[in-house]
Amino acid sequence: MQHLSITSKVAEANGTERKQRMDTSSLMEQILSKDNLNTAYLQVVRNKGAAGVDGMEYTELAEYLLENGEIIKEQMRTRKYKAQPVRRVEIPKPDGGIRKLGVPTVVDRFVQQAVAQVLSPIFEEEFHEHSYGFRPNRSAQQAVVKALEMMNDGHNWIVDIDLEKFFDTVNHDKLMTIVGRTIKDGDVISILRKFLVSGIMIEEEYEESIIGTPQGGNISPLLSNIMLNELDKEMEERGLDFVRYADDCIIMVGSEQAANRVMKSISGFIEEKLGLKVNATKSRVGKPKHLKYLGYGFYYDTFAKQYKARPHAKAVAKFKARMRQLTCRSWGVSNSVKVQKLNQLIRGWINYFKIGSMKSLCAELDNNIRYRLRMCIWKHWKTPKNRAKNLIKLGIPAWSAWKTAYISGYAKVCRSWDVHQTISNARLEEFGLISMKDYYVKRITC
Repeated sequence: MQHLSITSKVAEANGTERKQRMDTSSLMEQILSKDNLNTAYLQVVRNKGAAGVDGMEYTELAEYLLENGEIIKEQMRTRKYKAQPVRRVEIPKPDGGIRKLGVPTVVDRFVQQAVAQVLSPIFEEEFHEHSYGFRPNRSAQQAVVKALEMMNDGHNWIVDIDLEKFFDTVNHDKLMTIVGRTIKDGDVISILRKFLVSGIMIEEEYEESIIGTPQGGNISPLLSNIMLNELDKEMEERGLDFVRYADDCIIMVGSEQAANRVMKSISGFIEEKLGLKVNATKSRVGKPKHLKYLGYGFYYDTFAKQYKARPHAKAVAKFKARMRQLTCRSWGVSNSVKVQKLNQLIRGWINYFKIGSMKSLCAELDNNIRYRLRMCIWKHWKTPKNRAKNLIKLGIPAWSAWKTAYISGYAKVCRSWDVHQTISNARLEEFGLISMKDYYVKRITC
């Protein structure tokens, strides 16, 4: 009886703690607490970023807050804080389109960060377990792994739904209605709406923001997850297997017929209930081998009898294009700088795609990188005399060195035995170049 009593008290205490934690009627003071504001400041400075419409750099934020911090806090308490318009920046997409970003002022980024830090833990309790974007301790790789689990569980028809210009089409009223179901602090609701309607500066012209949440604000990822959590709940209620990373959502079903049915019904829900737009030309039903998701492609391993992931062909092409830029012979930097930049590219790419099967791909890319670096070094040696001198110094017989030194064409000479022997893989490694294959193997085994 005593044990039951203790258990009951613990359960009651946990319930009380949860209620206290979920009390959202007085959040502004939590937002304005010293610890929360200090954390927000450090995060904004850590993120760096460009200046907004007022021209203030992140390095100027500390001095500004020393002079105006208390004024900002009072404005937030009395609903008098005025968000500045975001500065429109257009970033080219790999597919040729344009991604429109909105750069808030550094002060607005600070305030947004402070708000997001308090709201995020509250909404985390509501978010679906198969949502992976912009959430703590979650990643794109986890989303891909979960998708593979579902594919290999017999759900190998994919409903790939593309949301057209998601961040630009979010309905403010629908979003704030959803937020208001959880957040009961009117001061917080007020400041969120102010950020939504702050407007956009396109060069010198002001444009109202009657819909959308600018991609680039500190609060935007949270707001996007709040909106799309409604989609997650709908899919869960229908018993669908899905994975979502921000606005990239795929649903896995067992047949083509079911996939077509789900595509139609979920697209209808998105447009009618959420007020968002489905891009019909990019949304598709198909098998995993036709899917590109978060940079990954998928294939069926007949030996292992399961689906596996690997970098998509477009991701590989993008890597190669960047690698060619970094190994351009006319780029006026030292070869050591080129190696440094290449190593950064390699580490970042492998760390992102490490869950994919790509040992042979890494070996192929290694050969390509080394070949192009040899051409850079050969150009650095400049004259036939100097080239012959370096070849002889590195162990090539004089007669062969002089013959090689006068070969015309970088491509031809850098495939020669003499150049491979002198600018060997081992010497390139000594020069600092890391091996993609070795780094990949190390990352998947650690």
